[in-house]
Amino acid sequence: MDDPSWLPGTFLGRLERTARDRLLAAAVRRSVRESQVVLREGVLESHVVVLDDALAKVTVAMADGRQALLAIRMSGDIVGEISALNGTPRTATVTTCRPSIVRIIHRNEFRAFLRGNPDAAMEVAGIVADRLRWANRRRVDFASYPVKVRLARVLWEIATAYGRRDPRGLVINVRLTQGELATLCGAAEISLQKALGNLRAAGIIATGYREIVVRDSDGLRAVADLDNSL
Repeated sequence: MDDPSWLPGTFLGRLERTARDRLLAAAVRRSVRESQVVLREGVLESHVVVLDDALAKVTVAMADGRQALLAIRMSGDIVGEISALNGTPRTATVTTCRPSIVRIIHRNEFRAFLRGNPDAAMEVAGIVADRLRWANRRRVDFASYPVKVRLARVLWEIATAYGRRDPRGLVINVRLTQGELATLCGAAEISLQKALGNLRAAGIIATGYREIVVRDSDGLRAVADLDNSL
């Protein structure tokens, strides 16, 4: 039923093969360059983008003109589903981090697919709920926990959703700069650097070129204080 090409936390990874094939058949395949905007905040449009072979950043504009990183999306994820379902303007900008392949599905085709595949509709609802839960947790974390705990929680969530297991541990090979990781944690970059250093010194993570390796999953979970979370 499952295709190992798609990570289980992604939309395509959650779908049965038949439903996945139907979805992809309804989409238009496009190649996009690195740093290309595929969805832009505030624009009134309603198509859905499936990240076929892609890595993308989700950002929103701040009052001072800077872009705040909200999330990352990888191959198998969908973006733009909210606008497709309710006709509202885009709530964020999605930009590719490397040359990518995406699939464009127009609103009518996407809605018809969901009507014909109720299990897929439930998966979309689950993804929306997961993202809302993630955003709510970020708000609580920013107010309640120090940077080291916030960083551990972000790394744990990324690793469990997108990590690739190898002999070193769980490998997060998502190309995030320290500044981008800091915005995900709601921290100043200097504080983020200190927290990363603490986790490295404890042997919980290792960092390399464009990757973070979670070497001690239990240790990371303990630092994240997840067992004591509501």
